[in-house]
Amino acid sequence: MLIFICLCSWSLTGVFGDEVKSLSVMEGDSVTLTPNDADIMGENLIMWTFGHNSLIAKINRKDSKRQFFDERFRDRLKLDQTGSLTITNTRITDSGLYQVLCTSKDTPVSIFNITVYAHLPVPVISNSSSSGPASKCVFLCSVVNVSDVTLSWYRGNSLLSSMSVSDLSRSLSLHLECLDDSYSCVVNNPISNQTQHLNTEYCEPCSGTSVIIFSIYVHIHSH
Repeated sequence: MLIFICLCSWSLTGVFGDEVKSLSVMEGDSVTLTPNDADIMGENLIMWTFGHNSLIAKINRKDSKRQFFDERFRDRLKLDQTGSLTITNTRITDSGLYQVLCTSKDTPVSIFNITVYAHLPVPVISNSSSSGPASKCVFLCSVVNVSDVTLSWYRGNSLLSSMSVSDLSRSLSLHLECLDDSYSCVVNNPISNQTQHLNTEYCEPCSGTSVIIFSIYVHIHSH
């Protein structure tokens, strides 16, 4: 089993003019966006916008009055006295830019770029092997309804081949002369993965002198 562990957080500068802090989160989890204390020091009114400058929340730290404005985040936003914004039960549609505004400054004091990833399906391995004297072991690993993932074949812990999947359902084929090791297909994004192991009953084991020949084919299926 291959395990990917990622606490994803990085910064970008230049693209939006100000520093952008990027965070990744799994769909359904919570994420907290915390502005720099120095940037909001002495500020009473803290405002948060999402996407195209749509106001979603604000707090007056003088009287602790909080207001929430966007129905897309209904009952899913929390704003504390420090100005930190927590989004609970995150959705794919929550991905995007979040900005912190203060009345005394003309530009955002903090910018966050959030990416929410969907839970990954387990890839499916199907047997397409032929019969006869020139038979080979042919396996097709498929993944559907995914975006921004990588689909890979592994031999043991060694990567054989991989491909990026954007917004299509795709498959990778593995052609073997015989079975000499454990094989698995893995689909992963930056914060999670799913693995399917090849059933060894589908292919004859190799003899001690056999040489493995494999090839990778890409199959693209539109939705």
